[in-house]
Amino acid sequence: MKKIFQLFLLFVAFNHQLSFGQQATTTNFLAESKSQKEQRMKWWKDARFGLFIHWGLYSVPAGEWKGDTSHAEWIRTTAKIPINEYEKFVHQFNPVKFNADEWVKLAKAAGMKYIVITSKHHDGFCMFDTKQTDFDIMSTPFHRDVMKELSEACKKEGIQLCFYHSIMDWHHPDYLPRREWEKDRPTTGANFQNYISYMKNELKELLTNYGKIGVLWFDGEWENTWTHERGKDLYQYVRSLQPSILINNRVDVGREGMQGLTKAGEFVGDFGTPEQEIPATGVPGVDWESCMTMNNNWGYNSHDNNWKSSEDLVRKLIDIASKGGNFLLNVGPTSAGVFPQPAIDRLKEIGSWMSINHESIYETHASPFKKLAWGRCTQKPVGGGTRLYLHVFDWPSDGKLVVPGLGSQVTNCFALANKKKLKIERVGSDYIIDVSNADKQNYATVIVADIKGKPVIYEAPEIKSSSNIFIDEIPVSLVTQIPGAVIHYTINGEEPKMNSSVAPKILVLKKSTTVKAKCFLNGKAITGTSSASFEKVISAAAMNISSPSPGIHYSVYEGEWSSLPDFNSLKPAASGISGGIDISSKQGSDNYGFVFDGLVKIPADGVYNFYISSDDGSKLFIDEKMLIDNDGLHGMSEKNNEVPLSKGYHKIKILFFERSGGDDLQVQWQGPGFKKQMIPSSVFFRE
Repeated sequence: MKKIFQLFLLFVAFNHQLSFGQQATTTNFLAESKSQKEQRMKWWKDARFGLFIHWGLYSVPAGEWKGDTSHAEWIRTTAKIPINEYEKFVHQFNPVKFNADEWVKLAKAAGMKYIVITSKHHDGFCMFDTKQTDFDIMSTPFHRDVMKELSEACKKEGIQLCFYHSIMDWHHPDYLPRREWEKDRPTTGANFQNYISYMKNELKELLTNYGKIGVLWFDGEWENTWTHERGKDLYQYVRSLQPSILINNRVDVGREGMQGLTKAGEFVGDFGTPEQEIPATGVPGVDWESCMTMNNNWGYNSHDNNWKSSEDLVRKLIDIASKGGNFLLNVGPTSAGVFPQPAIDRLKEIGSWMSINHESIYETHASPFKKLAWGRCTQKPVGGGTRLYLHVFDWPSDGKLVVPGLGSQVTNCFALANKKKLKIERVGSDYIIDVSNADKQNYATVIVADIKGKPVIYEAPEIKSSSNIFIDEIPVSLVTQIPGAVIHYTINGEEPKMNSSVAPKILVLKKSTTVKAKCFLNGKAITGTSSASFEKVISAAAMNISSPSPGIHYSVYEGEWSSLPDFNSLKPAASGISGGIDISSKQGSDNYGFVFDGLVKIPADGVYNFYISSDDGSKLFIDEKMLIDNDGLHGMSEKNNEVPLSKGYHKIKILFFERSGGDDLQVQWQGPGFKKQMIPSSVFFRE
């Protein structure tokens, strides 16, 4: 009888797994079609707005340790707290005021469609009932599974629950590397593969015990123990548990610093994650989500009163939506389990605006306009046409709102708040909306313009080229997306007119000049003028070297710096010859620097673009002149610059330093006849 009962339990467990789409990990989820991915991403892209919650043991010290009040969720590391001291917070964490229903209702009233909460942050403490460790919320005096309560509250309110889960773990004995200052935690016997198994077991609990999860939001992927192959494996594993789940790009190692977008390559992840910033322009064809704090910190800091205004936050939401992104706005609850009052106030004020204007955010697409002087625009298909939502930040003093270069026919115009119809007329290539009778709103007033078909915007033509400097000649193309438009251009400094030259398919320049271009339709100018200057330059002469040796000199230094030091005044810990730019010979410290010094063989005369990506700071010199300055403390960040070089040998020097955390250095180039690539070891030499 007992055996039959055990078989019954196995049958129930199997069906429970199937209910969340669990299947064999042999399924290649990376092979899904574009349409399949779009369908999976749809709810998230339609939502546009979510709540981030950073909550854990770090809320107990509330940002303060031994008189220093600058800490938050990183306090275990930033204050260098020994593990036995940090574990004492477990017995102090008792959020008796926590109410899952109140949290979810606050998010819903603010207009948010999903919640991403820290199931585990870098400190390794699990905010859910896990069987993998006692370092979890069930070991606290509170002894309640807050994730279970939140999952039930989210289900009641129609909010999608999502989990943030750290790959990095400062508590688990098998996680590597350790913090450099952790003298009380030897690495003897540590096995990183055991940690991966532990993490997967945690994720299995999260994805089988709490219903449908919308997003698995990874973080802490930048340390050198995490690799691209491990990222791909974890992506496949999570999708095998819930195939429809979304996974951010921090599951892999392709994120470019705080910019958060994924660099070129075969990296996995469904969307980019800009942190504390908004991309300057939209990123066509890329899904992304800006995560941002309301004040300075993610986790609760009782001394942090530098709150962003409600106006700023609403306008950030609009700006992000107008660029085709999502906004994940953070709250750091207290150890008592409540949101700080300033955060509650802002959520309510955002909600007040969203209650009237949510239509202009949900299910919208990026603006068709490159720039609007007075605000932002979102759009969505409506019937056989398109609805433009014009978000007015700066109210026109004369009551006349100018919508520049809108070539489409407007069929209807009204204020979104009260549906009051507004007068609109075409003047040249612009539309003028009379908003003098519209009710001006706090933060942003939304004016709706319905147009026929898809938007046609009269933007000035693009002037495209591989560079703005050249040695012999350079091909330039003049491009417009305006149907039927003709581009006229000049190279003599004058404004283009109808009798100016018509742009050829390719314009070849052989001397320094400024190209100006403008679009004309039916004999009339319909855009402003675009302009680009091109300079003919002389390439830097190569060195006269007869027989250099292959490889490049390197020196390794140890020290803790916030910017690149004067390496000439320091004694290297090691030095040698390397085949290329390789930092694997570091001396085992989290705080170190490198100098690479030698020659690079240029294959042909031309303009070369060099790229340096580093975590942390770096500089690149060509022929003893600094070409790229990427100095300072930062995550993986890329900068580039171009230089005209003659065929032959040129001096190259690269400086790099790292101060704890992730570390990486990559040097790439692009030149005549080849695309951007790592500089091959075959072109490095030394005298």
